[in-house]
Amino acid sequence: MLEEILRQGLDCDETALRRFRRYYELLTEWNKVMNLTAISGEEDTARLHFLDCAALTGLADLAGKRVIDVGTGAGFPGLVLKILRPELDLVLLDSLDKRVKFLSAVCAELGFGDVRCLHARAEEAAAGELRQSFDLACSRAVARLNLLGELCLPFVKQGGLFVAMKGPELSEELREAERGIRLLGGEVERVAEYAVPGTELRHNAVLIRKVTDTPKKYPRKWAQMKKNPL
Repeated sequence: MLEEILRQGLDCDETALRRFRRYYELLTEWNKVMNLTAISGEEDTARLHFLDCAALTGLADLAGKRVIDVGTGAGFPGLVLKILRPELDLVLLDSLDKRVKFLSAVCAELGFGDVRCLHARAEEAAAGELRQSFDLACSRAVARLNLLGELCLPFVKQGGLFVAMKGPELSEELREAERGIRLLGGEVERVAEYAVPGTELRHNAVLIRKVTDTPKKYPRKWAQMKKNPL
């Protein structure tokens, strides 16, 4: 069932389908002993995880890009993008060590020895060697946009892109995040609504262009961000 659904919703080869199958098997196996996702079963995983994340490939130019997935969790959307675009230079970042161990195991099984699975808090990692070094940062289901911008935009080089994958209700989040996005050197380029194939769901991706460098004082500590969002 998984492969049939993906064939209908994606233009991908047999290698990608085999990788999606193994990714699903490992996700199901590890999910029995740790909380990776509330979504289970072949159909729901194929549609609500794989096809949803795959929408990003049609919204941004990923060819040959250096990409970081911030707060990747079980690998969404980063690992899905890597399966579909194996040439990506990908970093998967998460603050929970056991999730990073899962991601490392999946990457080893899928033959992605070039993916860096990093155990770190985003605000700490963005202050170091990874700062402003990526063509694209992405994040899905991590935080509201006014907080997410401060976690992600510092990773993006000038001219690059930050893509926040969001649900259907977005207008209030956009309004409260506008000022912070500007302060961090970003500019909302567009909001792209997309349908999740085989469902009635319509989600949004916010595409934010990095127009100027992020001031060195950002990102702040997480407690400061939560207490006083930009």
